[in-house]
Amino acid sequence: MSEAAFRSSVDQLAFARSHIRPGSRQRSALTSGRRLLTGVDGRNAWVRRCKDIIRAHLADLGGKDNASVAEHSIVRRCAVLTTELERLEIRFALANEASAEDLDLYQRTANSLRRLLEAVGLQRRPREITPDPLAYARELNIDEGAP
Repeated sequence: MSEAAFRSSVDQLAFARSHIRPGSRQRSALTSGRRLLTGVDGRNAWVRRCKDIIRAHLADLGGKDNASVAEHSIVRRCAVLTTELERLEIRFALANEASAEDLDLYQRTANSLRRLLEAVGLQRRPREITPDPLAYARELNIDEGAP
């Protein structure tokens, strides 16, 4: 974010605070969930994808009403990182390769995403590895009637 954009954001925040009455129950569009980002059209593909991911993660946490503010914040960051990782994957696919710099960025972002998901409860689910004896026999082409 450029310094001018940062100052503009700070000025907008100061203006918004100056127009809220003390004790007012007004909530920002961000707080109420009407907007993902201030000053960004919510109809573009990037914002729509982020919102879809947020809804999916919140559903995994038991719904919007069951997620804490901190969990909601982490889920939001997960959605942004996931969206950007998907954009990198598209770039890799279209170019049929990934530059060393892009691959490094992808790896670091994926690791950050994993840590955030672990913070909100991503759990490793062990899979059953005990083989089915009949399936094993079929794989070895052993007939059931053979000694």
